[in-house]
Amino acid sequence: MSATAQSIGFGEAGPSIFALLGAPNCGKTVLFNGLTGSHAKVANYPGVTVDKREGKFVRDANIRIIDLPGTYSLRTTSPDEAVARDMLLGRYGSCPDAIIAVADATNLRMTLRMMLELKTLGLPMVVSLNLSDVAHARGLKIDAAKLSKLLGVPVLETVAIRRDGIRAVEEAVAKLPRHFHGKIDPDEALKVLENLDSNALYEQVEDILSQVVKTEMNLPAWHRKLDRIVLHPFWGMVILLSILMMVFQAVYTWAQPVMDLIQGLFDSLGAWVAEVLPEGLLSDLLVNGVIAGTGSVLVFLPQITILFAFILLLEDSGYLPRAAFLLDNLLSRTGLSGRSFIPLLSSFACAVPAVMSARTIQDPRERLVTIAIAPMLTCSARLPVYALIIAAVIPNRTVMGVFNLQGLTLFGLYLAGILSAALSALALKWIARSKGNVQQFPLLMELPTFRMPNFKHIVTSLWDRVKAFLVRAGTVIFSVSVVLWALTSFPAAPEGATGAAIDYSLAGILGHLLQPIFAPLGFTWQMCIAMIPGIAAREVVVAALGTVYAVGAGGSEDAVSNALIPIVHNSWGLPTAFAFLTWYIYAPMCAATLAVIRRETKSAKTTALITFSLLGLAYFFAMVVYQITSRIM
Repeated sequence: MSATAQSIGFGEAGPSIFALLGAPNCGKTVLFNGLTGSHAKVANYPGVTVDKREGKFVRDANIRIIDLPGTYSLRTTSPDEAVARDMLLGRYGSCPDAIIAVADATNLRMTLRMMLELKTLGLPMVVSLNLSDVAHARGLKIDAAKLSKLLGVPVLETVAIRRDGIRAVEEAVAKLPRHFHGKIDPDEALKVLENLDSNALYEQVEDILSQVVKTEMNLPAWHRKLDRIVLHPFWGMVILLSILMMVFQAVYTWAQPVMDLIQGLFDSLGAWVAEVLPEGLLSDLLVNGVIAGTGSVLVFLPQITILFAFILLLEDSGYLPRAAFLLDNLLSRTGLSGRSFIPLLSSFACAVPAVMSARTIQDPRERLVTIAIAPMLTCSARLPVYALIIAAVIPNRTVMGVFNLQGLTLFGLYLAGILSAALSALALKWIARSKGNVQQFPLLMELPTFRMPNFKHIVTSLWDRVKAFLVRAGTVIFSVSVVLWALTSFPAAPEGATGAAIDYSLAGILGHLLQPIFAPLGFTWQMCIAMIPGIAAREVVVAALGTVYAVGAGGSEDAVSNALIPIVHNSWGLPTAFAFLTWYIYAPMCAATLAVIRRETKSAKTTALITFSLLGLAYFFAMVVYQITSRIM
């Protein structure tokens, strides 16, 4: 036992806790599913937003296996990796009784250092040398028995995707001590970890590798050729852009039929409830509050699901780390790195999962900047607003015989969001540099081998992510939708009122109060009213405009949009329309995004700063656009 552990007796009461730990993309989650039979519960660690997956060992229900977040080292700074370390040190209760460490046989150098760090904790441990089949196919031979002797723990070659490939690990796990008769002092253990000599660790790793690696891995010719192409400064970027175009095409085309189906189902459900229940407060609450609020979340679920599926597919195949590596040089000019690529990519579907995935970024400053700029990238919720305004004020004609003018306008809005995010990141980098807070390090990573994706693992992970999105985003939007229903419904319009009912509500009163503030932007009081429910979800702005212009009663979203097009065309004018589009490039963020930013940063001050910064940018650029276009048109 190491110096960080003291012998004390815990007794035999309660289940045993085994921690499963490994680097990202090493097959850890697949092994977890095999050891637990995929019967896992997902919760959160106390005081953090990081998911905790926990399941019962298939051979012994008294053993609970906890799937810790992926990490390359116990000396880390990212929230996900810090949780893994703190769990091992017992900061969430008692320390685990044993460790199941997963090493990547094809990248043993990458994970071997962490195995040595784990040894300092003095916990019982078994090492799963996963992806052994891939290693053997590539000519790599590792002496597992020798490695076991050098580490002083069982080391077993495994193939986690096959049931028979984890049998040896199951048997080894079943033999681990059920209760660890020792206690780790978290502060002392952390001190030991921080004082480890990195150079000495790397020397020890190289010494072990020289003794256990019998033959080096020989990548096939197609693998080397593919790497030369996908990592090429020019052709690699062409391939990446082509993949991204395919992903976005899938997100916005494949998802549309399902979105229409979901929208139709909720419209039908609302109509049925309105028919069954008598007119009154309860009917209005259910139709316009509960059903509309739930539908506003679920209608975008197909797009979120497709985007997550592509990300998981690219990640499992080994391509996504290469994309991050390829973009690292470009992103570094703005103070970011390739680590920000995946969160920013997710932003094009929804800012909520983008903010959540930023927790994997180790550098706190880079993580915060990524969170701050993610809402600037055009999410799918903006599309109904963009589509309405573009259809109303931009002619549907061909430019240069090839391009559609409306399509070019939409591309320009996407581009404006991307450029704004890049310039904002660059400005934050300059500010931080002036204060001496920039410590930018190059992206160091060992690229995994290309491999056939494990579709069972992808489906399981996809379900976990979709469920997390529904729980975290859905509940927020649903709750706020009900609150905003109350604001748009009370007080009711007086008898004999000729205007829209919303004009007499609290939201209408607030809209009239806001109009003088937004007058320099050319916004009308109707637009100000519509922006209020848009705080819950940006996609409801079109429906809110339909309500305030009295064209939305009983109509579908498409019908409302078609009815609004001539109204917007005739009453707004190009300057106001362009200013409104500019406003929605930056703000307002939806309530779900704000809530997730608050959860991830754990700071109301930071959330408020990000919110008001984006609102300030939205106001400034919308005013500039309105004032300039009103003078030249």
